[in-house]
Amino acid sequence: MSGRTQEEQVDDVVLVVDDDFDIARYLELNLSLEGFTVHVAHDGDEALAVAHSVRPAVVLLDVMMPGMDGYEVCRQLRAAVGTSQCAILMLTAKSLSADRVVGLTAGADDFIAKPFDPPELVARVRSSLRRARQLRDVSPLTGLPGNGEITRRAEALATADQPCFALIHADLDSFKAYNDRYGFLRGDEAIRRAAGVIADAIAAVPSDISFLGHVGGDDFVLLTDPDSVEQLCRELIERFDRMVPLLYDPDDAARGCIEVKDRQRQHRRFDLMTISLGVASTARRTIHSVAEASTIATEMKAAAKGDRGSTYRIDQRRT
Repeated sequence: MSGRTQEEQVDDVVLVVDDDFDIARYLELNLSLEGFTVHVAHDGDEALAVAHSVRPAVVLLDVMMPGMDGYEVCRQLRAAVGTSQCAILMLTAKSLSADRVVGLTAGADDFIAKPFDPPELVARVRSSLRRARQLRDVSPLTGLPGNGEITRRAEALATADQPCFALIHADLDSFKAYNDRYGFLRGDEAIRRAAGVIADAIAAVPSDISFLGHVGGDDFVLLTDPDSVEQLCRELIERFDRMVPLLYDPDDAARGCIEVKDRQRQHRRFDLMTISLGVASTARRTIHSVAEASTIATEMKAAAKGDRGSTYRIDQRRT
């Protein structure tokens, strides 16, 4: 059994498609020994049926098969909703560039030439899985890493021999009112602009563990080192407050507020958006898990929201 982590084994389903039973069995054995869940098909129709059933993360697809060839199977896998995002590696005895162009046009991600070296094939499969996992775990709105990658990064820091990090929860205040006033398209643009400002702030404050993820909606998570966190919070707030008026219509920006009808159809005034930052840090206490860090940061963010304007609160408790 391989030394892969439990997380790396989640969704690691591989579909092998080859009309040569010996080659298919050889691939199945090698990949199974590495801990992958392997399904096998021997022609195009069977491949599509199995893929529809198990939704593999990776498909090893022979090019030359009787009836439906690998190129057509690839096209149909890409066209189907359930398999459009899987990684497709084509197994081919051909090395001509024209054949590769056909495969790439059909939607292939990579090519493995026959005869293949088993360690290289396993490495290619693992690489494809990593890329597929990263693509699945990216916010479509901001392009930033999502919850899975946020958890992985934070967990690695929290479970180190000597944890040393700061986790920041960032939340936009009065975003819902902005969304209600201007509509979701401008709301999405506001989220993208906020993500850009936060990313610029991180880039301006060097740290060995700088990281930014988008939880969803108007919530972000940042990672940095304890010595840099206060400078980062100040930099972020300064940049955010400078950008925010540009998101509003000139009259609203000049007034410093907008009017939005509530559920009772009453007009309510909301200030321009601000940002609240809650910080969990190992500077004064040991943090043993992501859940603990997230709970602390959430408490600090709630405290920051009690203040007027963009602000931050850093946990100063020792226990």
